[in-house]
Amino acid sequence: MTQPAAAGGGDLDDAAAVFAEVRPRLFGIAYRMLGSWSEAEDVVQDTWLRWQGTDRGVVRTPVAFLVTTTTRLCLNVVQSARARRETYTGPWLPEPVDTAADPTLAVEQDEAVELAVLLVLERLTPTERAAYVLRESFDYPYAEIAEILQLGQPNVRQLVSRARRHIAGERRVPVSREDHRRLLEAFLVAARTGDAAALESLLSADVVSYSDGDGAARVARRPVAGPARVARFVAAFRDVFWPRSQITWVEANGRPAVLVVVDGSPQALLSVTASERGIEQVQWMMNRAKLAAWERSGGGAR
Repeated sequence: MTQPAAAGGGDLDDAAAVFAEVRPRLFGIAYRMLGSWSEAEDVVQDTWLRWQGTDRGVVRTPVAFLVTTTTRLCLNVVQSARARRETYTGPWLPEPVDTAADPTLAVEQDEAVELAVLLVLERLTPTERAAYVLRESFDYPYAEIAEILQLGQPNVRQLVSRARRHIAGERRVPVSREDHRRLLEAFLVAARTGDAAALESLLSADVVSYSDGDGAARVARRPVAGPARVARFVAAFRDVFWPRSQITWVEANGRPAVLVVVDGSPQALLSVTASERGIEQVQWMMNRAKLAAWERSGGGAR
């Protein structure tokens, strides 16, 4: 942030101070909309560059300008990301973040940062996603959201309502943090011993296991559904996956998760979504680029 100031509208130090104060909110909006730490970082950087090049003297409300710029950049990225994901090999999962180490998300945590909800948000239209995030995560008034999205207020209310219904229809009430860890601990023990019966007892009737490796070898390229199939699938790679692995408990998107390391290199981030019915989703993040982003999101804390 050492480039020369834009013509007119105050010096760059003032611009940088304003931007730094609102940056956590900008990143929070971008991450929830995009489901990617890397893409959210890029959008926030683009917002900063545009803020540098703007005649800031004519900007009445800098925060509104920055939020609007970030949101509209995200809408563009969502459109291009959808095209890229059509050629993605295997299931696509949101890029997890270390919420224990990353203050930019710890500032305003809510359900929209949870991995299962981010996966549902991915299925909404871009404007539904933007309206929902601004309203539900950051409590923006409908009038401001309408201005940001350049839509009428009734339309914005419909977008938020549709998004709420969609998310409610696909998401059960999650268990407490303590029960979440207890279920994941039991799952981990059963997985490492290959106990298919114990695994099946932990799973809900409509459980799905997703493995995101983007074509990497030995990574399932289709979701595995149903408790018996998921249990057999997990038990089957007991002798391949676990013997040389080291396990570290971490926090991913506000929930306990497990980082699996082999020979000093992260191989997987294992997370689950759980309700009172048991484990609803098992998410195996094995995409090397996304694991690297996970490490960066923690600021090298590990």
